[in-house]
Amino acid sequence: MGASARDTVEAVARGSYGKLVAYLASTTGDLAAAEDAMGDALVAALITWQRQGVPDRPESWLLTAARRNLIDAVRRTDVARRALPEMARAIEERSQLEASSALPDRRLHLMFACAHPAIDRSMHSPLMLQVVLGLDATRIAEAFLMPAATMSQRLVRVKAKIKQAGIPLVLPERHQLAVRLEAVLDAVYGAYGLVWDDGADGADRSDDRALRDEAIWLARLLVALLPEEPESNGLLALILGIEARRGARRDDNGRYVPLDEQDPARWSVDLILEAEDHLRTAKGLGRTGPFQLHAAIQSVHNQRAVTGRTHSAAVARLYDGLATLHPSIGVLVARAAAYRTASGATHALDLLDALPTDVVDGYQPYWAVRAHCLQSLGHADDARKAFDRAIALSRDPSVVAHLRRHRPPQ
Repeated sequence: MGASARDTVEAVARGSYGKLVAYLASTTGDLAAAEDAMGDALVAALITWQRQGVPDRPESWLLTAARRNLIDAVRRTDVARRALPEMARAIEERSQLEASSALPDRRLHLMFACAHPAIDRSMHSPLMLQVVLGLDATRIAEAFLMPAATMSQRLVRVKAKIKQAGIPLVLPERHQLAVRLEAVLDAVYGAYGLVWDDGADGADRSDDRALRDEAIWLARLLVALLPEEPESNGLLALILGIEARRGARRDDNGRYVPLDEQDPARWSVDLILEAEDHLRTAKGLGRTGPFQLHAAIQSVHNQRAVTGRTHSAAVARLYDGLATLHPSIGVLVARAAAYRTASGATHALDLLDALPTDVVDGYQPYWAVRAHCLQSLGHADDARKAFDRAIALSRDPSVVAHLRRHRPPQ
């Protein structure tokens, strides 16, 4: 029973954490308190379910426990004690209204609330990744190339500000959604990007699968909520275009397979077609954005399934447009990689050399692309150093093995 209880707690945490926190936060208006209450409920579940067995409705059990934790927390706070009757009544009313129906899913509501203009713009996406998608500060910090301690401190300050300023944790009015959409799109893609390649160990772990599925589901929900927004369709087209190639990223022995070496027969035709539909919809809406350009790049790659070749010059030109709209370090390194294929290693190396060294020093893709460029130009010693740096920064053993196979011998 112990193992079963632990497995159930982990499964519910993976699948329902963001949903439950979003619901509690919308009820209480206190994001940090909702997270604390949910964390305590999960700990209680681990103890109680091992002793008494897993309840028939684990999610409802957790929600009830978290509600009690919230009320207890208010009761222990002298300043807030006078708010207890009102909070308890609100929670009880919600409970009665929804006892016979499925728990409403307010994850998307909370994501838009996290993009409130009073919150530091640079913290919109990190905040969503933690409170809605359940990622810890260390993993978020890695995605944003920031020390974990710094990210953790900033997240704590943002949550305190939300409470102090009384920022409503509900879905904004429709006219406010478009203004906040960019941050929500960035967070959804950021979540997918953390797990799109099966996690750091190359294994398709259940927690990564859950996060990936949730990101795809949120992207679909954004299109349903804002079908007239081209970037919503662009994000979904991008994610589906990448997801279509999941089955080809590893060979039968688990070895990493680069995109240009993948067998298109192993790509998902259904996902490619769906991605193309959303990309066409986005184009028809008349406003170009970065996610549409990202999706167009994936579309060009996926056309190899039909034509047998990749139009490398088209990929490079699309990256030029993307670098103008959204010159992130990831885009600029990917642009250099595209030009390595389209026009040669010299041009690509020039693009890499133009990037700020302090930003790229810890960025693995930069060193991988640089290593291949130097190797193509015959600079074996410099190539080995770049390969060694790329290997040191790689978290996936199959990628490490791939880089070692291509590293020039001594």
